[in-house]
Amino acid sequence: MRIISVKESPEFKDKAIQYLQSKWASPDTLMVYEDCIANCITSTRPLPQWYLLENSGDIIGCAGLITNDFISRMDLYPWVCALFIEEEHRGNAFGSLLLEKAKNDTKKGGFSDLYLCTDHVGYYEKYGFTYIGIGYHPWGESFRIYVTRV
Repeated sequence: MRIISVKESPEFKDKAIQYLQSKWASPDTLMVYEDCIANCITSTRPLPQWYLLENSGDIIGCAGLITNDFISRMDLYPWVCALFIEEEHRGNAFGSLLLEKAKNDTKKGGFSDLYLCTDHVGYYEKYGFTYIGIGYHPWGESFRIYVTRV
């Protein structure tokens, strides 16, 4: 099992763009992922970060570490986003590997807290996240906000 940081391994940029687009993008948001992932490579700032989870040469998951997850609580950052594990690999705590990488990079970036927004209840609590309230997306949806100390 290997976590690939696109910022640290820019040769994975195109693979990361394609994978994250296939899991999270709509036709209207393809360029959001392409632009953000491509530009994380040249940024001298600690954010954003994008990760792939590789198992025996196959990409089986992904996640991001970003400044805002399109949520009303812009006073809170950084955010882990786009956590995804292929269905056939779920139930093995592989998501925790990506969460730990995001936590480590959050700390290295000089931050003490890491946030996420989700509609999942019970998953992130297993990995040290605590519910702190509701946040609102510009398109009208609301999601639960969680935090963990790093």
